[in-house]
Amino acid sequence: MTPSEDLSLGLDPDHRFRCLTCGNLTRFDVVAREHTRRFHHFDLGGQRHVEEEEVLERIVESVSCRWCGNADVAVEHVATPAPQASAADASAADAPSV
Repeated sequence: MTPSEDLSLGLDPDHRFRCLTCGNLTRFDVVAREHTRRFHHFDLGGQRHVEEEEVLERIVESVSCRWCGNADVAVEHVATPAPQASAADASAADAPSV
């Protein structure tokens, strides 16, 4: 896997970036080039809406941490944790239905 492909994985919905220097998981500057196919819908008034988009190719040129400024080799991708149900959701699921 090339470094660009490795960094591109951090943009997938089931992954995210993590800075190896400061531990940041939330703020990154990403420079990327994308080749996409989009379905543009223009209404009769001329307003455009993109209704579908498919990324055909994505090349991530660099990723840098917004907190400490380290880039690329100090940034890795990690799996995004599965959402956890809140305590309110759990107690509502256990409540008897009326």
